[in-house]
Amino acid sequence: QVHLVESGGGLVQAGGSLRLSCVASGSTSSSYMMGWFRQAPGKEREVVAVVNRSGGRTYHADSVKGRFTISRDDAKNTVNLLMNLLKSEDTAVYCCAAEQAPDERLFWSASLFEHWGQGTQVTVSS
Repeated sequence: QVHLVESGGGLVQAGGSLRLSCVASGSTSSSYMMGWFRQAPGKEREVVAVVNRSGGRTYHADSVKGRFTISRDDAKNTVNLLMNLLKSEDTAVYCCAAEQAPDERLFWSASLFEHWGQGTQVTVSS
C-alpha cells in the first residue's frame, strides 16, 4: 500500500518554470520505480518521465526531453519533476505513479503502474 500526493501545480506563463513534487507514504522504499504522467482534456494519458528505483536511470518523453527533469529523494520519499521552458501544450493534469521493480529496469506504460496519486493541475498560459 502506497499513498501518493502531488503538489506544486499551478498557473505559469509560457517559458516559465514549475516544480512538481510527489510525496509517498505507507510502504515506501527505493524498490519502487516512480513516474510522472499527464492527461490533457480530450487527450489520452501519456508518460512524461520515469526514474528507476535507484535514481540512476531516467526516461523522458520526446515532447519534454531537455526541458523536464525527473529526480527522486528516497530519504524524503519524494519524486520531483522540474519543468522548464513550459509551453501551452504542457497544460494537463499531472499524476505521480509508483510500481515495484525487481531490478533497475525502466518502463513507461501507464498500465504497468499500480499506485497513483490524484493529480495536480498545471496550466501554462501563452
